Amino acid sequence: MSKTALITGASAGIGTELARRFAIDRINLVLVARRRDRLEALAGELSTTHGISVEVLPMDLTDAREREKLFHQLKEKGLAIDYLVNNAGFGDSGPFLESDWARQQEMIELNITALSHLTRLFVPDMVQRRQGGLLNVASTAAFLPGPYMSVYYATKAYVLSFTEALARELKGRGVRVSALCPGPVVTEFQQQANIKNARMFSGPMVLSAERVARIGYDGLMRGKTVNIAGLLMKLTIHPLRLTPRAVVRAVSAALTRNH
Repeated sequence: MSKTALITGASAGIGTELARRFAIDRINLVLVARRRDRLEALAGELSTTHGISVEVLPMDLTDAREREKLFHQLKEKGLAIDYLVNNAGFGDSGPFLESDWARQQEMIELNITALSHLTRLFVPDMVQRRQGGLLNVASTAAFLPGPYMSVYYATKAYVLSFTEALARELKGRGVRVSALCPGPVVTEFQQQANIKNARMFSGPMVLSAERVARIGYDGLMRGKTVNIAGLLMKLTIHPLRLTPRAVVRAVSAALTRNH
């Protein structure tokens, strides 16, 4: 019996590459993002190449009514979601006290509230069927404070903590739960977050979206709860847990500041 994955933020970057990974394994797709044209182009590519069914549902996930509409639309179509990929999110940079509060609020709504709401909507059916998977795209930012990107880093800390807790709650109930934690990735993210000149994007830890998606997909299918993308990033993140926090804050600030 064919399976279906719902992927948010599927119109670019890691979301697009995750869609391609699921498609390779002939898993049908529901693609959600704001940009219809990009979703339709991706749907055409994947359905033609892999012979799968691809639903395109453009919407703004910062609106709770849209999230409820998405859930009920798929119910009405008789589409059971076997894998939920909460990838939609964005960042912003600059001193918090100089930031645009409306943008910070929108970030919290998308990165935290929408992710939690969609999980609450779709995962109970997976538990009832005793099969499925939840992939939440966090970040290595989840392990650090983020001066000059304070709200973004805090949202990703929430995603990681929430995912780890849920993984424990659902242990033995047939649903894999995984948090993907990439470091810097070459996508549109850095331009949208105004950090294209930040030092973190000039080092050897920068990965392609395709590689991160492959790591994330494989980790989900293996049931890996915390999945840090890339060996160099793993070797960097783990020692930070033992490093004095004042040092961690200083290093993080140097990496995130948009010079």
